Amino acid sequence: MRRRSWLHALLLLGIVTILLAGCGKSQPLWTSFEGAANEKTFPVPKEANRTDRNVGNTKIDYVRYSMHGLKEKDNFPKAYLEKIKEWGWRENTEESEETSKVFEKQNRIVHLTIHDDYFTVTILTKGKATVKSTESLKP
Repeated sequence: MRRRSWLHALLLLGIVTILLAGCGKSQPLWTSFEGAANEKTFPVPKEANRTDRNVGNTKIDYVRYSMHGLKEKDNFPKAYLEKIKEWGWRENTEESEETSKVFEKQNRIVHLTIHDDYFTVTILTKGKATVKSTESLKP
């Protein structure tokens, strides 16, 4: 009987630990990065999950990443903007807005747009028309 109590206690402890670990990670950490699916030289957080990619369109190439806890009203985290700069990308402040940033590197242009619980990375080659908004990319 005593052994059964210990098993129940351990099971309960395990369940509580899992619940606390899941609840504790409500905000993105912005500490670990990898190259975007459509532009390997542009960083995206490793904790982001790729949910959609436009394929077959030669004019626009975008990837949507889900990231629980990301909020459009909070804009871009400073740590992420600094990491983008570290990877060699320069922000085009004339084209950027609060929730939509434009970055350039060599002959590549990246439009980074933040939304609630996801963001998009859109690639254009320099010289093509720019995309001011990705409203049409919203689910």
